[in-house]
Amino acid sequence: MNLEKIIAATFQEMAQGLETGSFGRRPKIALTGMGSEHGEVNSIAAAKMAADRGVDVYYIGTLEAPGVTTIHVENEDEGHKKMDEMLAKHEIDGCVTMHYPFPIGVSTVGRVVTPAKGKQMFVANTTGTSSTDRIEGMIKNTIAGIITAKSCGIAEPTVGILNVDGARQCEMALNKLREGGYDFKWATSARADGGAVLRGNDVLMGTPDVMVMDSLTGNVMVKMLSSFTTGGSFESTGYGYGPGIGQGYENLVLIVSRASGAPLIANALEFAAQLVKGKVFEVAKAEYAAAEKAGLSKILAERKAAAAPAAAAAEEVKAPPAEPCTASIPGVEVMDLEDAVKVLWKAGIYAESGMGCTGPIVMMAPANLEKSKELLKAAGYIS
Repeated sequence: MNLEKIIAATFQEMAQGLETGSFGRRPKIALTGMGSEHGEVNSIAAAKMAADRGVDVYYIGTLEAPGVTTIHVENEDEGHKKMDEMLAKHEIDGCVTMHYPFPIGVSTVGRVVTPAKGKQMFVANTTGTSSTDRIEGMIKNTIAGIITAKSCGIAEPTVGILNVDGARQCEMALNKLREGGYDFKWATSARADGGAVLRGNDVLMGTPDVMVMDSLTGNVMVKMLSSFTTGGSFESTGYGYGPGIGQGYENLVLIVSRASGAPLIANALEFAAQLVKGKVFEVAKAEYAAAEKAGLSKILAERKAAAAPAAAAAEEVKAPPAEPCTASIPGVEVMDLEDAVKVLWKAGIYAESGMGCTGPIVMMAPANLEKSKELLKAAGYIS
C-alpha cells in the first residue's frame, strides 16, 4: 500500500470515527465471492454494501468495487486457500464464506429476522455438528447461542427450545445447569400454555433471543426465514448461518449459502464485524468456563448414561386392566413414549401413549396422575 492510500485510509477511519463515536481499528473481514448461484456480481455487490456501511472488506475473487480491497484469485478453491492463509496469519479478523469444514464440536449460530414482528433471533444452530449425540448437541448449541447473542450486545439473552425430538431432555439438562449456577433466562412461549419448549408460532414471532434446535432443523429454519418472500431461490433477509462456535475454537468463520443474495451477505459481513468488536472469543471462554463450573461435563456424562433409562423396555411387561385415561403428562420424548408407559404398567398403573397439541403425552386415570408423575420423574423421563 503506497503513502497516498495509507493517508486516505487514515482520514476515512477518522471520518467514520467522528460519525460513529468509535475510533478503534475497524475489523477486517474477508469474503470469498466465487461459487454463488447468483454469480460473482452478487458477491461483489454485497462487499460494496458492507463497505459503504463501514466494514473493512477484503474481497477474495476476481472483481473490484470502490471501497473494497480485492485479493485476486483464479478460482473458488484458490479463494478458500487464500482465506485460510489470511486467517492463519491474522491478516483478517474474520471471514464470510459459502462452505467450511468445521471440526466436530463446532457449529454455527444463525441470525434471522422473524416475519411477524421484524425481530432478530439467533438460531442455535444451523450448520456443523456440536456433538454426534443429538441431545448433547442441543445443550452445547444453547451455550453457543448465548455466546453469540452476548457478543452482539444482548446482555441477558432469553432462551427457548423448539419443540423437536430431544427438546424435553435438553430442557431437563439445562435446568440442571441453571441449578448448578450457569445463569440464563428462559423465554416463555407466546401461546397460552407457555413454557420454554416453543412452537412454530414462536419461530415466526421471534419469542426468544436464542432459539435452540438441532443443526439440521436450524438449517431448514434459516433457509425458510431468509427466502420465504422470494420463493426460495434467493435468500434476501437476515444474516445467514452465522459463526462457527465451539469450546477452544478461535477462527471467526461465518457461513452464507450459495443461494444467499447480496443484502444477506452484506448483513453477514456486518455480523462478523460486530462479533469482532464484541470480542466473541473472550465471551466464549467466559461462558464455557461458567458452564463447566456449573457441572456441564458431569451433566453430559449423566445424560449419556441415562440415555436409555427404562429397563422396562428390555423385559416383557403386561398392561394392567384398562380404564378411562382422561389425565395426561406432557414432556416425554416421543422416542421414549412407549417405554414410559411400561414404567407405569410395571407399577400397576394402566396408561396409554398419545399426542397432544404440544407434543407427546402419557395418559392415565386422574386418580393415578400424581403417582405417575413421581414414577416418570424417578425414571428420568420428565423433570
